[in-house]
Amino acid sequence: MTAVSDVSLDPIVYLNGELVPLSEAHVPVLDRGFIFGDGIYEVAPLYPHASGRTAFRFRHHLARLARSLDKIGIVNPFDDAGWRELIERVVAANEADAGLRADQDAIAYVQITRGVAKRGHAFPAGIQPTVFVMVTPLNLPDAAQRAQGVRCVTAEDRRWLNCDIKSVSLLGNVLMAQYAAENDSFETIQFRDGMLTEGSSSNIWMVKNGVLYAPPRSHKILEGIRYGLIEELTSECGIRFEAREIAEAELRAADEILVSSATKEVLPVTQLDGRPVGNGKPGAVFAALYAAYQRAKAKEAQQAQQAQQGVESESRERVIA
Repeated sequence: MTAVSDVSLDPIVYLNGELVPLSEAHVPVLDRGFIFGDGIYEVAPLYPHASGRTAFRFRHHLARLARSLDKIGIVNPFDDAGWRELIERVVAANEADAGLRADQDAIAYVQITRGVAKRGHAFPAGIQPTVFVMVTPLNLPDAAQRAQGVRCVTAEDRRWLNCDIKSVSLLGNVLMAQYAAENDSFETIQFRDGMLTEGSSSNIWMVKNGVLYAPPRSHKILEGIRYGLIEELTSECGIRFEAREIAEAELRAADEILVSSATKEVLPVTQLDGRPVGNGKPGAVFAALYAAYQRAKAKEAQQAQQAQQGVESESRERVIA
């Protein structure tokens, strides 16, 4: 199940220096992203406010993008300011020509592959990365999902051991997402050697006796941007947080289970493999963290508006001078 809406219009995308309709964006078949899955991607939510849009926790998304690119030896094609400017260009183009409403939540998808070269496994020299950016509407989980919670299933984690790299090589994740879909579930929660890792496209959290637990940061999981955010929010909410290994039996005995991601924000899991989680209803820790999450969004939007107003004021002063 996905929180990203179907693209009903032909969005304007960025591909290697050009803004073009998605239907006209093409890459050569020898692009290493197509041949080998040799590339990195990033996804960041864009929330509207009175002065534009906030790319929520964008500094953290860009830092993770840079880390992943560095780990596979691709030079980052832009600095942080360049990425921000590029996302703003793609948003503006879609608002002007592709029907993206100014008051609409959106999602930015960024992908960088190693580039185009003769097929061969080792890194080729002297090629330019392929850079692709797409902005589409984002439909967040609805009130019913938050009120009722979602169903999840479990499976063994058989993916590679570099899960901390946000690679476009996502076949293991695709298979787990398909497993959830075939079982009429929202997400597949995975275990490696009997210990919790993550979902097919989300981080997983456990609540027991009022304490929030999460698997430790490691190569076994992708450190979601929500990982750091929720860790911060626990402090704000007075919720004890502990990062440690979580055994499968512990998760099955949890009072609450939560899932988090850029497109899901934070959601309660109320059924696991057909059995209720805790009392089968969303719990107090979820409620507190969801409310704090919305406050964090509002705070970042306010800061962005104030920064924009400061720039506009400075610009007016220069004109008057």
